[in-house]
Amino acid sequence: MAPPDPPTACEVVLQNPGEYPEAAAVDLGPWLERLVAELAPEADSLTVRFTTEREMRRLNRTYRGKDYPTDVLSFPGEETPDGVHLGDVVICVPVARSQAARAGHEVGREIEVLMLHGVLHCLGYDHETDDGTMERLEATLRERWIEAGGSPRGDVVGEERDSDG
Repeated sequence: MAPPDPPTACEVVLQNPGEYPEAAAVDLGPWLERLVAELAPEADSLTVRFTTEREMRRLNRTYRGKDYPTDVLSFPGEETPDGVHLGDVVICVPVARSQAARAGHEVGREIEVLMLHGVLHCLGYDHETDDGTMERLEATLRERWIEAGGSPRGDVVGEERDSDG
């Protein structure tokens, strides 16, 4: 009997129709693939779309009833005939630029923060309802994946996640 096939990497699709240079960084895709491999090894696909304030405002109004552009929206995925689609994350680059300027760091770092945040939502975490579970996990992961320059350090102590999304 042949050994099982090795696990395949999650296919990460980065959509950048506005051709934002910050979102075109060559290392964002591999960084996100490594992050998803650690947090959701069962995932087969994830899509991240970088968008304008106008499109983000429309999405935020449609899906959350809030009439303003936000920084990131997440749409958890599901199992499909092709495997497990982790979800879709939408990032508003102009809002990310503003937040990066206020925080005093690079836009690329802010995009990593927003991608991490979006992935956690796709995994079922919800900072609005979980009494701090997502915030604690996100702080740990930021330290390992962003503050450390994208190279994870140590093990994450797993915390329960809300499977209802």
